[in-house]
Amino acid sequence: MIHQRECPIETLIHVLGGKWKPMILWHLIESTKRFNDLEKLIPDVSQKMLSQHLRDLEREGIVDRTVYPTVPPKVEYSLSEYGKTLIPVAEVMCAWGENHNKRKYEEPAS
Repeated sequence: MIHQRECPIETLIHVLGGKWKPMILWHLIESTKRFNDLEKLIPDVSQKMLSQHLRDLEREGIVDRTVYPTVPPKVEYSLSEYGKTLIPVAEVMCAWGENHNKRKYEEPAS
């Protein structure tokens, strides 16, 4: 049986879709973060959603989760080598957002 491949945009939306995944990705580009760091950087996300999205990104191979055997356990999140291939995508998205904001807020209304 031949399987039809998903549309590449559909795949991207499946992997990075939602309000929080692109923001998580953006913050992990800067450096490795702990869960609490991400909560502070994305204050509107609930703990449940942040945890779920981090698990999704880990399952897709985008994010690495490192657990250190301390008491209490220390857990850090970082972009995997594969996840780093998304940096150019995130940078283009950021540039587009900046241009859109300029257009939206700086141009006089028609």
